[in-house]
Amino acid sequence: MKRLIIIIAALFSFGVVSMSAAEKEQKAEPKNHFKLYGFIRNYFIYDSRESVSGTGDLFYYLPKDVQKNDKGEDLNATSSFRFLSLTSRLGVDVTGYQIGNVAFGAKIEGDFYSGLSSVDDKKFPDVKTWFPANTKISGTAAARLRQAYATVTWKDLPLNDEQKASVALKIGQAWHPMAADIPHIFSLEAGAPFGPFSRTPLVQMDANLGNHFVLSAAAIWQMQYQSQGPVGASAIYMKYGMTPEVYAAVGVKGKNYLVRAGADLLSIKPRVFGQVDDVTVRVSDRKTSLLYYIYGQFSKGKFAIKAKSTYGEGGEHMNLMSGYAKVGENEDGSWNYASLRNSSSWVSMTYGKKWQAVLFLGYVKNFGLAEGILEEPIAKSNVYFCGNGFPNINQMYRINPQIIYNIGKMNVGLEYQWTSVQYGDYDGGMLNERALADKNLHWVGNHRVNMMIKYNF
Repeated sequence: MKRLIIIIAALFSFGVVSMSAAEKEQKAEPKNHFKLYGFIRNYFIYDSRESVSGTGDLFYYLPKDVQKNDKGEDLNATSSFRFLSLTSRLGVDVTGYQIGNVAFGAKIEGDFYSGLSSVDDKKFPDVKTWFPANTKISGTAAARLRQAYATVTWKDLPLNDEQKASVALKIGQAWHPMAADIPHIFSLEAGAPFGPFSRTPLVQMDANLGNHFVLSAAAIWQMQYQSQGPVGASAIYMKYGMTPEVYAAVGVKGKNYLVRAGADLLSIKPRVFGQVDDVTVRVSDRKTSLLYYIYGQFSKGKFAIKAKSTYGEGGEHMNLMSGYAKVGENEDGSWNYASLRNSSSWVSMTYGKKWQAVLFLGYVKNFGLAEGILEEPIAKSNVYFCGNGFPNINQMYRINPQIIYNIGKMNVGLEYQWTSVQYGDYDGGMLNERALADKNLHWVGNHRVNMMIKYNF
């Protein structure tokens, strides 16, 4: 009996010790913390002109060129209005799990974008006669994935006697690092097409070296936002190119400022097969482009300013008004390509807290192909331009003042947006030797009035 009591007491003591050790281990490795966030958002929009826009006409790009009938009327000078809440958002942040100096986290975020349907032009062919465009504007929106990624962060790494470093790794669907700097603006396009806009699969590393320097690098794939090519916009060009997009940047930051500069390299395969004497053969087609950018921001008190500028080749997969062109054919069935050059810039300023005044300015300039590539005109069908623009765009600008009233978790905003595009005429379906339309240059503009009501949670 005594032996049994001693054994039971020993087992109980061992259990208490084990429970204490487990509690200590649990304290050393906190459990995950989940933070639910999101908003209900409604937009009310008026446009004075037929335009290129997406997401139920909420994501605005630019006004369409003049389209005259036999009486001289501009058929695109047609106004429209609509409102809807399909961009309401829901997300979850996961934080708090840590082993030693390594922290783990995750994010998943979605909204209600896809699912809108068009009028069936096969069933109702007159829709193309009776309306300016057959846009996707009706139906019930379905959920879509915006972001879904995991993070691993190594904290408090030794750098020198006074400063430490940290390295963060992000893997999954997230903002393209060239598009992550959002201007002060409440409209859905967030500054596009005057700056890059894309969320995409990636592996990204950000190294904070002390208090002031940040090095970033990423390998990027394509999903929703895609390169253009002979079969339209598709991620198939990257799939068979087998080369991820590569990004690198360096940043300098302080208490009130941040400056960052970087570059983005994209190499795709526009075709896998070609024709030689009516025989299908494998071809070595490849198009490579390099895009640079610089970004800066400064804030003090109630005032803040941000500015960004990109220059380089291509970028149509990030909604920039650019692309590339087919410039020749070879005896082995392959094609030669050259990227269009583009400069896109924006600046945004805001002042106030409860009442916020915002001003956004944007400018785009197309330079076409580099001089000396070709000495003959290029057919517009051989120019693979951003699907939300047109290859006869020469330049464009936007002026966008806004006023926002913040009532706790409620935001009410009103903006006026003037977007003007300088188009050129095609010369018998041809562009000049630099893939630019330089004949009969003319400006076309759109007045957009946008009101937003948003509740955050």
